[in-house]
Amino acid sequence: MKTGLTHLFIPGPTNIPEPVRQAMNVPMQDMRAPDFGDLTLGLFRDLKRVFRTETGTVFLFPGSGTGAWEAAITNTLNPGDKVLMSRFGQFSHLWVEMAERLGLDVEVIDVPWGAGCPVKEYARRLGADRKGEIKAVFVTHNETATGVTSDVAGVRQALDESYHDALLFVDGVSSIASIDFRMDEWGVDLAVTGSQKGLMLPAGLGVLAVSEKAMAASRTATMRRAYFEFSDMVSLNATGYFPYTPPTQLFHGLRRSLDRIFAEGLDNVIARHRRLAEGVRRGVQAWGLNLVAEAPVFYSDTVSAIRVPADVDAREVIRIGYEHYNISFGSGLAQLAGKVFRIGHLGDLNEGMCLTALSLAELSLAGAGAKVAFGSGVAAAQAWYAETAPAARMNIAAE
Repeated sequence: MKTGLTHLFIPGPTNIPEPVRQAMNVPMQDMRAPDFGDLTLGLFRDLKRVFRTETGTVFLFPGSGTGAWEAAITNTLNPGDKVLMSRFGQFSHLWVEMAERLGLDVEVIDVPWGAGCPVKEYARRLGADRKGEIKAVFVTHNETATGVTSDVAGVRQALDESYHDALLFVDGVSSIASIDFRMDEWGVDLAVTGSQKGLMLPAGLGVLAVSEKAMAASRTATMRRAYFEFSDMVSLNATGYFPYTPPTQLFHGLRRSLDRIFAEGLDNVIARHRRLAEGVRRGVQAWGLNLVAEAPVFYSDTVSAIRVPADVDAREVIRIGYEHYNISFGSGLAQLAGKVFRIGHLGDLNEGMCLTALSLAELSLAGAGAKVAFGSGVAAAQAWYAETAPAARMNIAAE
């Protein structure tokens, strides 16, 4: 029998704030009612603020981030189009796999798991593409499997310096609303996220922001699509409606979630994620363990993928945590299975929650045979949180 709270530290689905959960507890309503747009039109408007776009169009597809991936591809590209992608983790791998299955000619750059998007190699290949054969460039902003964040702005710079007209696709499933993302400033054409990450909702919404350039491409693209057709959505979304039955309860939750984000301030949300993530990283360092991310420039502020000692099975760490301490850690995926466990630190999160994750990770690691000094990671994180607490900063400024 398990008692007390269940501690969820996977990198999504994330914890749902209680006010958001309560906001979804509403009776079913008529999605064709004259006032339905009073709920939905504000969601489209405010999601543009989260993506930091003034000119983009936002779509809400019932589904997941993967569904939004498919919508982005099928609405803007043509069968046989050449696209440039990189693969450095399980989710970037799955994106490559989808592009291939949808009939694209995929030029793949394989990068060691732990590195980020190879911006310089992108620049070299774009510069060599004198005939403009590459129609799109794909970037996984935050690779959830490895805890690596990549330089989207750098890829835009590579496109601009090569005078290349390819569309820029960004997978922001585990970054948007948690890590700095600037659609207009970075010239992103299609950006994807899901409801179950930084937006602090259950899974069920694939969220897609589309630039004017990508919308123009959608009007001539010939790839087959039906459910994900942009034009069907645009004509009805303009007045707040959908071409099929929408997940109304999720919309109510999204309204409350967006209100929370804006009350805190998007920049403050991003800064909070960075500060809390750094505490977790310092805890990992105090254990004497390493992250999968090869260098600090790649460190993710939403998930840390932690390498266990060679004589320890990460699957045991996860099992012990779940069965003995009522905590869920993320597993190592594909080639990292058994070698890595992940601590998700995104969404509705504070210092106490991160310290709980570290303390129970210490118990789980020790139970799996790792030599970890109890309290070492917690103490390192505490020191960081104390040093960087708002009150501490105010006291230092006053002195």
